[in-house]
Amino acid sequence: MTHKHSKFGSKWGFILAAVGSAVGMANVWGFPAKLGSNGGGAFLVAYLIFIVLFSVVGLSAEYAIGRRAKTGTLGSYQLAWSTRTPSLGKAGGILGWLPLAGSLCIALGYAVIIAYVLKAFVQSMTGTLMTADTTQWFQSFSFTEYSVIPFHIIVVVGTLLTLLLGARSIERSNKIIMPLFFLIFAVLAIRVAFLPGAAEGYRFLFQPDWSYLKDPMTWVWAMGQAFFSLSITGSGMIVYGAYLSNKEDVVHVAVRTALFDTIAALVAALVIIPACFAYGLDVGAGPSLLFVTLPRILQDIPFGRLFAIILYAAMIFAGVSSLQNMFEAVAESLLHKFPRLSRKMVLALLCVICLGIGLHMEPIYKWGPWMDIVSIYIIPLGATLGAFSWFWIMKKEDLLDEVNKGSGRPHGRLWYALGRFGYVPCALLLCCIALFLKIAF
Repeated sequence: MTHKHSKFGSKWGFILAAVGSAVGMANVWGFPAKLGSNGGGAFLVAYLIFIVLFSVVGLSAEYAIGRRAKTGTLGSYQLAWSTRTPSLGKAGGILGWLPLAGSLCIALGYAVIIAYVLKAFVQSMTGTLMTADTTQWFQSFSFTEYSVIPFHIIVVVGTLLTLLLGARSIERSNKIIMPLFFLIFAVLAIRVAFLPGAAEGYRFLFQPDWSYLKDPMTWVWAMGQAFFSLSITGSGMIVYGAYLSNKEDVVHVAVRTALFDTIAALVAALVIIPACFAYGLDVGAGPSLLFVTLPRILQDIPFGRLFAIILYAAMIFAGVSSLQNMFEAVAESLLHKFPRLSRKMVLALLCVICLGIGLHMEPIYKWGPWMDIVSIYIIPLGATLGAFSWFWIMKKEDLLDEVNKGSGRPHGRLWYALGRFGYVPCALLLCCIALFLKIAF
């Protein structure tokens, strides 16, 4: 019995879904925080260099291997390793469980964060957040067991329901979600531009302090942010590649994905950094930036309640689109591995696992360390395993054959060399830094 899946109906539907996967919390508090602590515009230059490299070779390779295998993570690793010898295919399929586990593990913590955002959205709607002491408000649920259960259930069940029809439902939802995300953040950026003192934030953002480029850690942080912002973790983007038509140029759509992901990060920075400069606040505050700092700012400005609603609506869109990809990566792999299971059965299983574990880790002192463990150990190892599998295990001619399907300009030795001697060493370096220095990118 063979599992059949649907495909994306259009190139733009695919790109919007892929951008939705890439755009998430890392764009909203991660990118501005790293940019703010690593020289502003200087960090941005280093970041853009890595975005170009990783999208052209790393992201396009994940799209290509997914399309060639026509399935999710497990089948893709099995196919890549079997190009050497059929016996290696089984080993590859077993190794593929590691990056797949990364998708599920990160989804457990991510769902809690989106539940926090949904709570903030609801309390912005009611006006409660506009009169609260934001520090006490955030601590009231982020340090309490089982404090966001209704929101948590809505997030998990709601996201899984959008996956019932596979690629087509993902495409349809992201055609609505992603344009709204960009529109909402553009509105917020315009509003922030009128805050007194915002100009200092723009100067910091666009006037590089080139001395930071002499610091190796600026390049390391830029590399890590670019790597994980594009979601090239050896799992998630593979499943979207499986739904891509043979007529599409994977390098072209990878570059488009990176372009819109970078625009999303910059638009978020145009909201966060000028607002923090206007109010003298710490741009690197992490989660508290979204739940303490920004609400405090919004309490003080005209129509703050409206802009709070807009902000948290955008964050829900970004979070759900990323969570879709994490769940779909696992679902598609399980459907391929166990074809007798129906999609409804697999999604129900994911719901039980995610809520059965996630409801017990709602306080920040539980999901925070959990996300650190996943980000330091599982995700970097999975991403490195993927990069190594595509460029050092899979036969060169098989990979290039898939990359060049639908391509107007064939990619050859230069593209492959960039992957093998540029992308793979970067993935390995980030993995070693994460493992030995315990840094969560």
